[in-house]
Amino acid sequence: MRGTPIRLTLLLVCVAHIANAATLSVDVRNARGAPIHDAVIYALPEGRDLPMAKHTATMDQKNRMFVPHVLAIQTGTSVQFPNSDDIRHQVYSFSSAKTFQLPLYTGTPSTPIVFDQPGVVSLGCNIHDRMSAYIVVVDTPYFATTDGKGTVTLSNLTAGKYVIHVWHPDQRAETSALPVSLAATDRRELKFIVQ
Repeated sequence: MRGTPIRLTLLLVCVAHIANAATLSVDVRNARGAPIHDAVIYALPEGRDLPMAKHTATMDQKNRMFVPHVLAIQTGTSVQFPNSDDIRHQVYSFSSAKTFQLPLYTGTPSTPIVFDQPGVVSLGCNIHDRMSAYIVVVDTPYFATTDGKGTVTLSNLTAGKYVIHVWHPDQRAETSALPVSLAATDRRELKFIVQ
C-alpha cells in the first residue's frame, strides 16, 4: 500500500506535463489547393539548444523503391538500410549533409549510418537509376511528415518561440519560415502553400 501514493503522484505529474503542452496542426497545399503528401514540417525552438537524438530509423528497399520516399529524422539518428528485395542494391548519397555509399548488398548492413548534420540527404541506387528518396535531418524533436490529406499534428511542444519550416521534394521555391509563439496550452492551426 505504501507504493500507491507515489504511483498516483507520478501519474498526476505526467498528466499535468501533457496538459501543459502546445499542439500545432498544419495543413499543406499546392498552389491549386490540392493536399501535399510527404511534406516535412518541423518546429525549431528559438534560443534553446537541443541534444542530438539517440534514435534508430529505417529506410527500406521494396519493389525497387525506397520506403518511405521521405524520411524525417532528428540530428544524431542512426538509419538502417535493409534490402527487402530479392535483388542487390547499392545505396548512396553525395549530399553535403551526409555523403556515404553502401556497397552492393542484400539483407541488412550490419552498421547503420548516423546522420549528424542537419539538411536534406538525397538517396539513390547505383544499380537502379529510378530509385530515389530523401532523408530530411532536422535539429529538433518537433517534426512530422504530412499524410495523404496534407495534414500533420505536432504535439507536446513546450511553451516558447519557434520557427516553423516546411520542406517538400517537389517545391520549386523555399517556403518562408513562419515564427510563432506558443503558450503551454495553445492549440494552433497553420496552413502552408508550397510552390
